[in-house]
Amino acid sequence: MAAADASAPAPDCRICVRLATYRDANRAANPSWFNGAVPSFGPVDARLLVVGLAPGVRGANRTGRPFTGDFAGMLLYATLLKFGFATGTYQADPADWLALVDCRVTNAVRCVPPANLPTPAEITNCNPFLARELAAMPRLRAVLALGGVAHKAVLRARGLRASHVPFAHGALHPLPEGLLLADSYHVSRLNTNTGRLTAAMFEAVVRDIRTHLAT
Repeated sequence: MAAADASAPAPDCRICVRLATYRDANRAANPSWFNGAVPSFGPVDARLLVVGLAPGVRGANRTGRPFTGDFAGMLLYATLLKFGFATGTYQADPADWLALVDCRVTNAVRCVPPANLPTPAEITNCNPFLARELAAMPRLRAVLALGGVAHKAVLRARGLRASHVPFAHGALHPLPEGLLLADSYHVSRLNTNTGRLTAAMFEAVVRDIRTHLAT
């Protein structure tokens, strides 16, 4: 859905001065890029929400769609397609006609951070938007957290402490009110190039989510 959603920050959100300044610099250097707080992608009535870390500078910050335009989207969307959470073909372009099915994708931090690393304060500042996102999804049953930051952001957004359940790749955590939190290492180029995350490992997590939703 569009950035006009009540759960989303304004495209030119300036709550985080460092992120806004970085966005301004990117806009000056690349005026044709999206250069804004990236809206979520997928239907709001989905049962699955995928939560990443933050937009990549040449990925979602450029294209305006989460995990689109850089390496991370390749594994994510290929796997969602394989397990029926998407239709069409991912071509790293918002005009590629890829559509999500019973799945929505967002980030813990909506604006691109320098060096792909948001600060703890920036994660905290953006958490109310994630909390509203979760609350606005009436059929939500599972959240896939890509990495430890996303895992902790989801817990915080649900009013839980970071220590409520530890992050662990492949872990499935039942949360209050019937929500399942599934953990995976982030689908970043670094993780896949080093073998920390393989396609088989990521597919196993998404397969578990698909099984959970079928029950």
